Amino acid sequence: MARAIWKGAISFGLVHIPVALNTAVRSERVDFDWLDKRSMEPVGYKRINKVSGKDIDKDNIVKGVEFEKGRYVVISEEEIRKARPEATQTIDIFSFVDASEIPLQHFDTPYYLTPDRRGGKVYALLRETLEKTGKVALATVVLHTRQHLALLRPLEDALVMITLRWPDEVRGLESLELDSSVTDTKVEKRELDMAKRLVEDMSGSWQPENYHDAFRQTIMDLVEEKASKGKIETVEKGEAGGSDKGADILDLTELLKRSLGGKKPAKKARKAS
Repeated sequence: MARAIWKGAISFGLVHIPVALNTAVRSERVDFDWLDKRSMEPVGYKRINKVSGKDIDKDNIVKGVEFEKGRYVVISEEEIRKARPEATQTIDIFSFVDASEIPLQHFDTPYYLTPDRRGGKVYALLRETLEKTGKVALATVVLHTRQHLALLRPLEDALVMITLRWPDEVRGLESLELDSSVTDTKVEKRELDMAKRLVEDMSGSWQPENYHDAFRQTIMDLVEEKASKGKIETVEKGEAGGSDKGADILDLTELLKRSLGGKKPAKKARKAS
């Protein structure tokens, strides 16, 4: 079983559902590391002053945000720490919307949610409720010191959380500046019928095992071939670790009653500044 990357709770009303967050995707791109060909030692990025070309010590580096062309406002590490959202260890649901309402271009990264510490029944209740109502839950969550807008939706027996891009990160279709050859074209019935027939002739079922990254496969085959011939160099690398935190489960029936009795209008999420 994959190791959880985050532990906390789904929270809505007065209900907390202990959950663990697991990655739903992985990168299979070829990772080319820089090595010194003379010694086979790792090569890192140097801190260089781009004007003088000289090395610069990390103590002399500050962070700045470009306010105008060529003019920056310097922000201290303390100011950055204060601006970061508080890590609450909760996925805070603030609204439920129809699944079809959220445009695909807002979707970012999917994660699997699994129940943690005897939270299975409450987890199943939320999954079934979303399935029966055709709704998705909108929530905010802090991951790696960054606040995300997210949605929760059922997927077979599980719940999936998909982080969403903030609205100001998504370009509108008007940015494409589509001309009248696209927007006002009248498609003849004969052309449409022929196109539909071609689509039907090429239609099939989704078979993901048939699709692969040809470039990655070629490179990895080459790696295997060279390794089999003993063409391997030893490079030392460091390792890093982390820790998990959790949340407690509370009585479901009583919390549902209390949540319904004191429910308030859903509030819109605010983006962390």
